[in-house]
Amino acid sequence: MADNIKMRAQLKNGVTEVKVLMSHPMETGRRKSDFGDTIPANFIQLVTVYLNQQVVMQAQWGTGISKNPYLTFYLAQAKQGDVIKLEWQDNHGKRGEGEVSVS
Repeated sequence: MADNIKMRAQLKNGVTEVKVLMSHPMETGRRKSDFGDTIPANFIQLVTVYLNQQVVMQAQWGTGISKNPYLTFYLAQAKQGDVIKLEWQDNHGKRGEGEVSVS
């Protein structure tokens, strides 16, 4: 499922900056279609980040996150060549994942 996540990790001055773009509709469940029907809620609930297979961050999200979320975070303990993996799960059970090596 790497087609729904784009990632970049760059080491700068001993700190790794990680940028992630996730493709997801992120519907709140309150918006109406052109026909007046309520569009069902569809949003990412859990984001988990791994550094070399160890969990380093978890975030619980809700309906307040925009469509195609963009996330930036920093890791102090990552080194060049380390693998950073991100997984998400939405409220319908759909999952996405992506990984990148620190450069």
